[in-house]
Amino acid sequence: MPLVTLSQVLQPALRDGYAVAGLVCLGWEDMCAYTAAAEAEGLPVILQAGPGCREHTPLPVLAAMFRTLAESAEVPVVAHLDHGYTMEECVQAIDCGFTSVMFDGSRKPLQQNIDETAAIVQAAHRAGVSCEGEIGFVGYAQGESSAGTEPNEAQRFASETGVDAMAISVGNVHLQQSESSGLDINRINAIEAVSEVPLVIHGGSGVPAAQRAELARTTNICKYNVGTELRMAFGEALRTAVGTDADRFDRNAILKDTIEPVTKAARQVLRSMR
Repeated sequence: MPLVTLSQVLQPALRDGYAVAGLVCLGWEDMCAYTAAAEAEGLPVILQAGPGCREHTPLPVLAAMFRTLAESAEVPVVAHLDHGYTMEECVQAIDCGFTSVMFDGSRKPLQQNIDETAAIVQAAHRAGVSCEGEIGFVGYAQGESSAGTEPNEAQRFASETGVDAMAISVGNVHLQQSESSGLDINRINAIEAVSEVPLVIHGGSGVPAAQRAELARTTNICKYNVGTELRMAFGEALRTAVGTDADRFDRNAILKDTIEPVTKAARQVLRSMR
């Protein structure tokens, strides 16, 4: 089926009490695995091109790859720009055929973040594309520290920008390689009390699977971004594929062997949000 927008998959999730997986892509093999996993589970999926992916592959190529997978898929697929840092980058993604963009102004002063996000929301909506923004700052394991989302700022951000989804900082951390103790439920409840916008959790790899499902059912969290745990699954599969035959050198044959195990791992991620 054709690509769909972020709103087209998040609004049903908000209504019916589940979350949709935003899966961070790095190449063709993991994109194929994530789409296959979504089809096997009968669930929508958000294919995400983050900064690392874009350093390796140009946006127009990524858009074509996502579109090709979506057209042959039997489930809804969203082509999503993750962590766009400028208006120019987000507009390029829209022009290339992405159906969703995430503008990350979380390191900027509140008013600047609101103003720039609102401008990108307007550009996206004119093109029939969804826009996600971030309020608060989600830090990085072994890197920058988080700044938790303040509910009053979240209320302003949601109402003044018109975002279709709002990424929040509630104890989640990017690049987490093991499960954390969990998210700050009191802060989540305080944020959803002042806004009805679908909420997004970046750094979903660190959120315990049981809590993913529970919060998807009981709060406005409608999207978890998951990258690290699936990259770890890919790395393990690749090491196994390389070690199986020391004389094998064809990269296509080696990389093809990663698809099945990554599909299996992605199916577990998808199931953890229902």
